[in-house]
Amino acid sequence: MNVGFPGGTYAHIFYVADVEARGRAMNGELNLGLDEAEFLAIFPLEGGERARLVGSVKPDAETRLDLTFNDVESRLLNRLGITVDRVNWFSTYRVHHRVAKQFRVGRAFLLGDAAHIHSPVGGQGMNTGIGDAVNLAWKLAAVLRTRGNFRLLESYEPERIAFARRLVETTDRAFEIANADGSLARFARTTLIPLLLPAFFTFRVARRLWFRTISQTNVNYRGSDLSDGFAGSVQAGDRLPWVRGEAGCDNFAGLRSLSWQAHVYGETRREIEETCSQAGLSLQRFPWSAAAGNAGIARGAFYLVRPDGYVGLANPHGGTRLGDYQARFGLIFSQAEPQPEHAAVECG
Repeated sequence: MNVGFPGGTYAHIFYVADVEARGRAMNGELNLGLDEAEFLAIFPLEGGERARLVGSVKPDAETRLDLTFNDVESRLLNRLGITVDRVNWFSTYRVHHRVAKQFRVGRAFLLGDAAHIHSPVGGQGMNTGIGDAVNLAWKLAAVLRTRGNFRLLESYEPERIAFARRLVETTDRAFEIANADGSLARFARTTLIPLLLPAFFTFRVARRLWFRTISQTNVNYRGSDLSDGFAGSVQAGDRLPWVRGEAGCDNFAGLRSLSWQAHVYGETRREIEETCSQAGLSLQRFPWSAAAGNAGIARGAFYLVRPDGYVGLANPHGGTRLGDYQARFGLIFSQAEPQPEHAAVECG
């Protein structure tokens, strides 16, 4: 494809190992250890005494090819009181930080590790690749089924490459702090981080921000060609806010259809019903609730939700711009199988 893959490779060799072990850090929780020259991540596995360890190899062993668990840095393991009884699996790797210059060339698309690779800090690699796949899959399906034009495919790269670049930059900064040499880096690892991080997480807003970042639920496509308008604090390009209903019902249930749909929270004007019926668009109607308001949704507004759960069109005044939006991308909303003109979701 002749696509550049700029970036670099870190000098140190790292390891991942699935082990059976004992010690106070084998407590079923995620534990992260930092010291002057090493980091160790401990991910609990099912079974109580099993974990996945991620850390660094001893510098004097990095030139060898036949590395084993005996070659890993053991200082933090000892300081955390971890005794490894059995190594079930062990592998070493180098960490790269690269983003492809393009995610698309003609009819070929790049996604996942072919498009971006970065450090494992934050556990973002798998979610990012899945996000790429979901974003591209519904657009390919629409074009192949002649239910959308090629402008849908043109939106894939700008939507995903911007996030990939930000992610590589942020994970690189965190990874460099965890592995950098020098007195300043050691001070940050051994003094600042243990002091500031626990204080940071005492605030609910901080915990929520961290959750939204790690889960990637704060990813948005506001600058995309597919994003048009806003209503309440929800902008087109945002992930549809989750709204809890009563009796276990919520507004995400209808997203399982993986199809375009309209959402209205509160009273549904006849104009919206008629617009959706004429377009063959499923209309999901929800009673107004405090939860919807707290999520930033505007009462009675029109939200066109994409197959991947992101808002494509948002209009506080109804569905008046739906026709223009539909024509712009050649969208055909009606399903292959006969469907009701519009479906209501009763979510009390």
